[in-house]
Amino acid sequence: MHITPMVWIITCLVILGLFVFDFFAHVRTPHAPTLRESGFWSAVYIGIAVLFGLFVIWQWGTGAGGEYYAGYITEKALSVDNLFVFVIIMSSFAVPREYQQKVLLIGIVMALVLRGLFIAVGAAAINAYSWVFYLFGFFLVYTAIKLVKDHGDEAEAEEKRENRMVSIVRKFVPTTDEYDGDKLVTKIDGKRFVTPLLLALIAIGFTDVLFALDSIPAIYGLTKEPYIVFTANAFALMGLRQLFFLIGGLLERLVYLSYGLSIILAFIGVKLVLHALHENTLPFINGGEHVSVPEVSIAMSLTVIIGVLVVTTVASLLKTRGERNSTTSA
Repeated sequence: MHITPMVWIITCLVILGLFVFDFFAHVRTPHAPTLRESGFWSAVYIGIAVLFGLFVIWQWGTGAGGEYYAGYITEKALSVDNLFVFVIIMSSFAVPREYQQKVLLIGIVMALVLRGLFIAVGAAAINAYSWVFYLFGFFLVYTAIKLVKDHGDEAEAEEKRENRMVSIVRKFVPTTDEYDGDKLVTKIDGKRFVTPLLLALIAIGFTDVLFALDSIPAIYGLTKEPYIVFTANAFALMGLRQLFFLIGGLLERLVYLSYGLSIILAFIGVKLVLHALHENTLPFINGGEHVSVPEVSIAMSLTVIIGVLVVTTVASLLKTRGERNSTTSA
């Protein structure tokens, strides 16, 4: 798959243009979006992502298209899980609903920039050292196990991280507990103070770094093409702001989503280890020779990812609906 510099430039400009449009059309004037507005634009951005996948198939074939769709679905699922943390951050800082859009959009742009750096580093490491796939694979399996062990304690863990982060910021810059519209910095008696809105933005930016640590190895387990890795991440993050307002109330009902994501991450981790064995160059494994092991096809990866997400979503909704019915009858 050959990607020319011009294709990279055009793609980045289109993605940047979509974010600029999003800011001026929806975020510049503070307001709390309605469900109708959030639903419409969520569908628009998902539609754009799907159409881009068809463009990839047209330009580079079904193999590349399958890798893109598998990466996009995985990154979208991980992004939805990240919304849990965003809800906690917004609640902790008591961010007014009409200002949440600004924090989310800036945070998402920060996430894309950070992921772009991680993607570049990951691509360089993979090209230089094939054994990096071992590290990625074992890290994803470890992350999957940790995701299951920490399930149910996300709010407490996030609050601890926020308290540490806020304490560090307050040591170096003056802060205020009062909001001043949607300003990130305000003046009080002639002095500049950081508002809670900027603190919330810093918290989201910090958590974006943590999110990238598992999302980038995960997608590199599905494709080794940096262009697909970047575009799948960009389109998965795009529309995340609207999704936050659309399914905010639904998030608490997806009780099994973390388990589903842990299965997906573990599956991709094993896939990476198998690929690393197939491409093995480490002298202490099979004398530095390639190990004959089965490799997981992209079709199987897509089937597993979609299947796990459907099962965990349906199971979550059935469980929470049953609990609500029993509560109502009681």
